[in-house]
Amino acid sequence: MNATWTHRTVLLNEAIEALHINPDGHYIDATFGRGGHSRLLLSQLSPAGRLTAFDKDPEAIAEAQTIHDPRFAIRHEGFMHLGQLPPASAAGVLMDLGISSPQIDNPARGFSFRQEGPLDMRMDTTRGQSVAEWLEDASIETMAEVIREYGEERFAGQIAKAIDRRRQERGPLRGTAELAEVVAGAVKTREPGKDPATRTFQALRIFINAELEELQQALVAALKVLQPGGRLVVISFHSLEDRIVKQFISAHSREVYDRRAPFAAPQAMQLKALGRIKPGDEEVAANPRSRSAVMRVAERTGVAA
Repeated sequence: MNATWTHRTVLLNEAIEALHINPDGHYIDATFGRGGHSRLLLSQLSPAGRLTAFDKDPEAIAEAQTIHDPRFAIRHEGFMHLGQLPPASAAGVLMDLGISSPQIDNPARGFSFRQEGPLDMRMDTTRGQSVAEWLEDASIETMAEVIREYGEERFAGQIAKAIDRRRQERGPLRGTAELAEVVAGAVKTREPGKDPATRTFQALRIFINAELEELQQALVAALKVLQPGGRLVVISFHSLEDRIVKQFISAHSREVYDRRAPFAAPQAMQLKALGRIKPGDEEVAANPRSRSAVMRVAERTGVAA
């Protein structure tokens, strides 16, 4: 059944090229997904090379366990935990953010407003609170804040009030179609070609999985585990993620002066920004879901964190 839910890896060759592979190096695939990047990366490693991958999704872990390679290890945990690896032990860290096509296309996961399914949206279905459970008790103010902050939704207040009315009239929302219907009734105008529920579903998914907070922690951890000359490659799919990545690279790509000690030597920069890459027309035509992808690349300097 799952065979119908295929995944096309975005910026596959570009990401591996950006890592500037040392065949003997240790690399980290911080978001294994369905393993497209990991498999190509492994093909470029020598017998001495190693690849450590992370993922919270049990289905991704099951896919990773089909790779029988002594150079490969998978960890069932979020990529914020990559800081547990030894300092300066990695020649490269790759983060492919967002959700995979199988997660979107499987109605049982509850990520899509286009198919009926349970309101779950957890990346790791073995732990944590589902969206349905959170929506049972969240206040109007809290719902509005989440939808506004993580979905950049200008109708957040109206949507939150509509969800509350629906709860009072008919009880808690349980399915994706129910939520999409409520949102559509509250959102009066929308960009051409965009479903009214798009921003709300994005917001709830990001919030319930603490995606932005985990990304911030993972970037800090990556700086610690990267060796001098090691590459950080991050692929993001919406402006909230890309802004965090861009600001992190920028903040660590310049010398920092302590205003309290104006004559002290500045803290040297820890990253060197190497560029920004977007999918080409051919990739977007073959995989429309890649159109919003942005890949940023930076290199660790020789200064310890």
